[in-house]
Amino acid sequence: MTTMGGERTFLTAEWRNLAMLNYEVEPALLSEYIPDGTELDSWSGKTLASLVGFCFLKTKVCGVSVPFHRNFDDVNLRFYVRRREGSDIRRGVVFIREIVPRRAIAALARRIYNERYVALPMNHQVKTGESDLSVEYGWRSGPGWNRLSMNAEGSPELPKQGSEEQFVTEHYWGYSKQKDGGTVEYRVAHPCWRVWSGRAARFEGDGSELYGQELASVLAGSPSSAFLAEGSAVTVSRGRRI
Repeated sequence: MTTMGGERTFLTAEWRNLAMLNYEVEPALLSEYIPDGTELDSWSGKTLASLVGFCFLKTKVCGVSVPFHRNFDDVNLRFYVRRREGSDIRRGVVFIREIVPRRAIAALARRIYNERYVALPMNHQVKTGESDLSVEYGWRSGPGWNRLSMNAEGSPELPKQGSEEQFVTEHYWGYSKQKDGGTVEYRVAHPCWRVWSGRAARFEGDGSELYGQELASVLAGSPSSAFLAEGSAVTVSRGRRI
């Protein structure tokens, strides 16, 4: 199986109800995580990091659906980079930390991509009303339970060209920094997502154990923006060293 562009497919799934809390950060806070060959990407001169929670559904790895590992939650802290490939500028994400509830999933992602996965107890709630939607993703680390929550109302819309919503939702590459200093690149293919503006968006908890004190201090403040994306089917390619 191949993805668009000829890469071999590693994973297919659906990502749904993506709650995205976005924080403006000082570039220096991210310098140690930037993979070789990439550079920070910014929107309107702002360097952003996003805390994202979503439902991972109908997961298949190399075309195989593994019992008890098809549907699970995912919470990640990520930032945005870009890389030039010939005349093409590839815009991607780098994960500072990813949280899932299954040890096997975390172990596989660490082995294949050297991504910073950790397995922790997790839960979520998605409540749909006549004209509104609320989502909450929780995970338990050493200090206790942490929660990411958001409300939305009305109908979702496709992001406007050049908007912050488009910037955050339409980075279609992933980059991971390897132990030997190299970089792995992989494609994440999905259609454009419709989004709502988030209301009452917040993170509650202590992020210092997972993210370090400086980034935890950023998360303790109010996000500069918040979106809720519908999501879609996604295809993740096998990584390649660049």
